[in-house]
Amino acid sequence: MSEQRVVVTGGGRGIGWAIAQAFATGGARVHVCDVDDGALGPARQLGFGTSVCDVADAGDVAALFARLDGLDVLVNNAGIAGPTGPVDEVDPAEWDRTVAVNLTGAFLCTRAAVPLLRGAGGGAIVNIASSAGVLGYPLRAPYAAAKWGLVGLTKTLAMELGPAGIRVNAVNPGPVEGERMQRVIAAEAAATGRSPDEVRAGYLAQTSLGAFVTPAEIAAAVVWLCSPAAAKVTGQVLGVDGNTETLRTT
Repeated sequence: MSEQRVVVTGGGRGIGWAIAQAFATGGARVHVCDVDDGALGPARQLGFGTSVCDVADAGDVAALFARLDGLDVLVNNAGIAGPTGPVDEVDPAEWDRTVAVNLTGAFLCTRAAVPLLRGAGGGAIVNIASSAGVLGYPLRAPYAAAKWGLVGLTKTLAMELGPAGIRVNAVNPGPVEGERMQRVIAAEAAATGRSPDEVRAGYLAQTSLGAFVTPAEIAAAVVWLCSPAAAKVTGQVLGVDGNTETLRTT
């Protein structure tokens, strides 16, 4: 990945930060954006390009891509968990925000990135979807709907952009170890009246391997998909989730 120009959205923390570091370790020139300026400190310390950007805001996205001198790889990682609760209690505003960040954000960034990728003679896009993009997810309807949409967008873009030498794939993490998963577990515990330990055990039981994945494991898969080793891989949805069998925790 030496000298490849890479943008990672939502790259200030968690999976995004692990992806940014993995590309940099491989010699790539990495630009990280995040909605939280405070999350960009580590990226600035390492000399990465940085931008404050809400991917659901078309103006922010346009400003981000206008700063770039070219592009070889886009990783649409930015996402939010959205609300936890039965569908009849979901606030429409929370639905809209979840879909705006998790799905429309990927569309806006891809739309802005494609002219740059065409100018580079091709490239790679990886969308960070979720096991919820291929399974139902009780109490998380906005999130699941957005991630299903992201999988559909991936499949469509692979067909549309393939003639330009642009490969498009998705990675579906399952439960990922870290602060975000802890918040998801706490929210589900509050919504169902169970203890966080019970909910966590339920998530572990969902996977064939009985374990959470790590951000570094997701990052390794993303870098591979963007590397010459995956030159003929496009339109694929790669589960890096210990084989999540269900997202029902009870």
